[in-house]
Amino acid sequence: MNRVLTITTNPAVDMATTVAQVIAGPKLRCKAPRWDAGGGGVNVARAIRKLGGDSLALVAVGGALGEKLLALLAAEEVAVEPVPVSAETRISFAVTDEASNDQFRFGVPGDRLSAQDADLLLTRISEAAKGHTLAVFSGSVAPGLPDDFVGRINTALAAGATRLVVDTSAAALTHLLDHPERVHVLRLDGAEAEAAAGHPLTSIEESRRFAKSLVEKGVAEIVVMGRGADGSVLVSHDAQIHAWGPHVEVRSKIGAGDTFVGAFSLALSQNEPVQTALMRGVAGAAATVQTEGTALCDRQEAEALFAQCQWVEI
Repeated sequence: MNRVLTITTNPAVDMATTVAQVIAGPKLRCKAPRWDAGGGGVNVARAIRKLGGDSLALVAVGGALGEKLLALLAAEEVAVEPVPVSAETRISFAVTDEASNDQFRFGVPGDRLSAQDADLLLTRISEAAKGHTLAVFSGSVAPGLPDDFVGRINTALAAGATRLVVDTSAAALTHLLDHPERVHVLRLDGAEAEAAAGHPLTSIEESRRFAKSLVEKGVAEIVVMGRGADGSVLVSHDAQIHAWGPHVEVRSKIGAGDTFVGAFSLALSQNEPVQTALMRGVAGAAATVQTEGTALCDRQEAEALFAQCQWVEI
């Protein structure tokens, strides 16, 4: 089985709309909204589906919004393993100012999960991972879960030889960097990488050096650092690569990082070389930023951009 398991502990129902101009004071008349299932691992699974791959999205869900999220995933024909938890699923929304084309993004925090929720999630993740060679934890760790929850997942999956790709943030990322778990892949975006390094990473070489230091520290077997329009840098014990694609018009950045992870992980699950996987990720992200609101990549566009991607050893 090469189906990718995605894990989302803090999903969201995403809403995106536009308004003539964002100004304080008067009631703003928005256009009809677009609704999508969201959250890191959910978007990774959606992207894999759009790219023609196969995944299973394990998602912590609760309440009426949890039911709406599952319905949205069903509409996109994404296979789901729902895990019922005590907290209501959260909502997030984005508003694009038509006058300036600026996008305003709002994330509402979710309710806290309980210790019982944490135990249930670990059990269900371990069960769902059986037969999967690759799992992806993407997005934030839900409030109430311990900071080392990603490490606990990695330990649980290692027993079944499932490799873990991680793209997380905040306290969970800090804990992973401070307490190396040697996950299979760790991806950081530009801001996360600079915060972790404690200084700006203004060049490809600076990103390479910092990524190499994380590999040598045992944080991950492969470290990937996003550099926005400059593409991405990948470092492992065997490879040091920079991949980039053509410049594209940016309409919405929502889901671009998740699409990178989805395209990259799909390629890894199909035993593609790391340089090919890196270019797949770059192409998928570039295809997503050209779409509106919370929509994700178009497969044909991603393929066309992949054909224009390049890579070099660094």
